[in-house]
Amino acid sequence: MKTITPGKFLNLQRCATANGGFSILALDHRNNLRKALNPEAPEQVSGKQMSDFKLEVTGALSRHASAMLLDPEVGAFQVIARRALERSCGLIAALDATGYGGEATARESRILPGWSVQKAKLMGANAVKLLVYYHPKSRMAPEVEALVAQVNEECGRHDLPFILEPLVYSIDPEVKKMTGNERSEAILETAARLTAIGCDLLKVEFPADTQENPESSIWQQACAALTKASQAPWVLLSAAVDYDTYLRQVETACRQGASGIAAGRAVWSEAVTGDRQARAQFLNTCARARMEQLTSTVDHLAVPYWQYYQTAEVDEGTYLSYFGGLE
Repeated sequence: MKTITPGKFLNLQRCATANGGFSILALDHRNNLRKALNPEAPEQVSGKQMSDFKLEVTGALSRHASAMLLDPEVGAFQVIARRALERSCGLIAALDATGYGGEATARESRILPGWSVQKAKLMGANAVKLLVYYHPKSRMAPEVEALVAQVNEECGRHDLPFILEPLVYSIDPEVKKMTGNERSEAILETAARLTAIGCDLLKVEFPADTQENPESSIWQQACAALTKASQAPWVLLSAAVDYDTYLRQVETACRQGASGIAAGRAVWSEAVTGDRQARAQFLNTCARARMEQLTSTVDHLAVPYWQYYQTAEVDEGTYLSYFGGLE
């Protein structure tokens, strides 16, 4: 069991359910949301349109999630200013710029210019999330590893939990998307390498190829292997799969050691179509039921974060020595 600071421990608690699992609603999408709101002309989608969408989703669903993951551009500051975030719901701020730089087979991961761990801490976030594109054999791997180490150090300095989201990709120009065992092995090796550098929670793709390997036994083995590979508790992202598939993945993952979910479009994707009345109807019925079901699943099956972490021994003098006696 790893010892972490009381500050990090408290912020993890504020992002978790009472049972210690994470039921995070992911809504930090930017380019993908533009495309979803207007597939024919995404460049015409304004920042206000995206903010309005995120305000509606947050207002309807944050009371059914343990935390919301939002971007600082059109999400986090807006839901704070409009009081859309449920008081019981934690706030996770994305650090990453949308998309990637470099080549498709050698992707560069970037922090949003002008944004930082320190600013996220000051605005009241309970944690930060960094998305990185990673392949263990990519020539960009050392650069990504250095970025992870940098953010981990900054989160330690500002006493804020660090959530790491690595997305694997093909480094073969002839193969657009990895599948099968190659993809599974890349996810497992990525988890092992990057959590060894440092993070407090891993947000990760389902480690089995559900198209090539629909057997539940394969899913179970892959999730158990991910639990063994990761040095941090992990939560399952939804990767835009349909809800029914995602729910099956979540049940398998939590039974094999996952600590919860970070669900995005699997919960709210249908809300991008229709007028505001139809959107509100969907969010307050179907999407709400999905989030409630996912949170219940996490509460019953997920491994609580406190099985990974404990705080150091504290006494009446802890406040004096905390962070080396910083004043």
